[in-house]
Amino acid sequence: MGLTAMDLLTVEEWPVAHDHGLTVSCGDVAAGTIEDGLNEPSNHRGIIEAFERHIPHAASVEVPNVICFFGNRRGMENGVGIENSIRCLAECAPIAESEGVTILVEVLNSKPGGHVDYIGDRMDYALEIIRAVDSPRVKILYDIYHMQIMEGDIIRTLTDASPWIGHYHTGGVPGRAEIDDSQELNYPPIVQAIADTGFEGFMAHEFIPRSGDPLRSLREAVELCAL
Repeated sequence: MGLTAMDLLTVEEWPVAHDHGLTVSCGDVAAGTIEDGLNEPSNHRGIIEAFERHIPHAASVEVPNVICFFGNRRGMENGVGIENSIRCLAECAPIAESEGVTILVEVLNSKPGGHVDYIGDRMDYALEIIRAVDSPRVKILYDIYHMQIMEGDIIRTLTDASPWIGHYHTGGVPGRAEIDDSQELNYPPIVQAIADTGFEGFMAHEFIPRSGDPLRSLREAVELCAL
């Protein structure tokens, strides 16, 4: 099939991927959760400690990226969430820089059926934070599925934001099913636009197959996105 990596594996799962000759494209090191993330200061110590503990390990086994999240809003104003997130990531950045591992923060949709109340649901929010932190090792995980739901304008957005994007996720809209012609996104030109930015990282397929044949769906997605 030509796949070289698996995404979002926990630390305990990393050896399994490596035993099968696969890179872990983005590791889950339990640095907070979708709901309890960077925007809330009471979460900061746990996030920082998770990165202190696991980023050196990630570097030692060639895991290039680790993930964290912006957190749920719970009535918080954007400006407060932005300030709090910058403060936490500014402490995390030197850890990542020293080991050559990139911290990714994911944008997600907050509409019904998505991650309702998630504060990091717009690229302008994420970009204000990542630009302020100003580290080559702190970037955005741009989930194409989620941002199509929230904003659309995918190709222009990812092109303009390319210096601050470190990873991509796919998924069909609506429903996060296959990325074929049963849904509204046209992935070949999206993938070409990503390539045109000079991006050299990973794009992970993160859809839920509904065809009854998951391996066929994955194979077709890989072929659809091949340049």
